[in-house]
Amino acid sequence: MSRLTVHRRMTAGMIAVIGAMGLPSICAAHLVTTGMGPVYDGIGHLLLSPEDLIPMVAMALYAGLRGIVSGRRTMFLLPSAWFAGGVAGLLFGQAVLFPVPALSFLILGGLIAADLFVPSAAVSAIAVVLGMIHGFLNGAVLKGGAGALGLLGIVAIGFVLVTMISALIVSLKRPWTRIAVRVAGSWIAATGLLMIGWTLR
Repeated sequence: MSRLTVHRRMTAGMIAVIGAMGLPSICAAHLVTTGMGPVYDGIGHLLLSPEDLIPMVAMALYAGLRGIVSGRRTMFLLPSAWFAGGVAGLLFGQAVLFPVPALSFLILGGLIAADLFVPSAAVSAIAVVLGMIHGFLNGAVLKGGAGALGLLGIVAIGFVLVTMISALIVSLKRPWTRIAVRVAGSWIAATGLLMIGWTLR
């Protein structure tokens, strides 16, 4: 087989692969469909939705900065409130035009960046409010799709993430590690500002 023939076959194969990649497939505008059932759809939805994932991670970071008690409370309160808000969203939810994720980014990122000390009860209250609001929005999205089982998937993976992240942050002892967490918070806050600016433009 000549080099020219090999080159032509390779070129034809590459064109076929690129063409196959361009074929249309099923498209989901917001809800992630994994093909493994509604619980996994909910897990995929959270992991692939930065507007929900980052505020949840930010809440875990802030609770970890505030210590063991706040971390433990947030570990249970945030997923529970998320589930309660999600049920309300499934029952009564509608699309919301207000930039809720942007405010979550800005507020939580600011709290982390400032390393602002508040009592553990206040951290718990922030976790409950965050969970209720974002859960409600998730429930409204899941209403026509994965439903309550999808919400259960979100809460399950959320519990795991919050537990692991807050425990990691609580375990940090060296000053520079807390500074690194605060820098991450400043990036989250800056992203929230950009999102608000984009919404208002």
